[in-house]
Amino acid sequence: MNTTDIRADQSLAELASIHPGAAPTFLRQKLDFCCHGRTTLAEACQVHGLDPEDLVREIQAYTASRDEFDRWDEKTLDELIDHILVRFHERHRADLPPLIEMARKVEARHQDKPTCPQGLTAFLAFLQDELEQHMQKEEQILFPMIRAGQGSRAHMPIQVMEQEHKDHGQNLARLRQLTGDLEPPAEACTTWRALYVGLADLESELMLHIHLENNILFPRALRS
Repeated sequence: MNTTDIRADQSLAELASIHPGAAPTFLRQKLDFCCHGRTTLAEACQVHGLDPEDLVREIQAYTASRDEFDRWDEKTLDELIDHILVRFHERHRADLPPLIEMARKVEARHQDKPTCPQGLTAFLAFLQDELEQHMQKEEQILFPMIRAGQGSRAHMPIQVMEQEHKDHGQNLARLRQLTGDLEPPAEACTTWRALYVGLADLESELMLHIHLENNILFPRALRS
């Protein structure tokens, strides 16, 4: 993968779509490349006080270590939808129940500690319900329209999905508020630490999920 053409005036979404090192770099630096993917690298770095050249070098280093990278912007719409269903819809449904159970245990065992993430169990149950409703709308309405070649007529359902993606982004911000930025305190037990690792993974997966839809699937479907 050639990374010499990375420019600071390129959008985060474009970079994440074509360079394997971009998304991991943006996740580590907490740059929103899904709901705010149109932001350029230069703009994002200015807001967060980062040096674009440092991020370019990080992207290049990560990319050099990767042998393969799926360019989903070059796949068919059917292939992209199939990938989203298996990689993200199925995974979200599998990942959230054990995370909710771990959160329940942590809150029950450590409720007397000021660092305990009070309300996390209820919030994760809410997040699970929100995600399930969202994914069902995609599976039952939007994705069938795109598969049937009616993506250019899907402006309204796509607008609804994009708004719900913004809501998911706000939910992720709330998740970090509840968990102290997903940093386990010194007194955290093994379950507590495993919970935060799992939540960080959920955050990354959800951001990648939204990125593929907002920045690749939806624009291409509307042009189909």
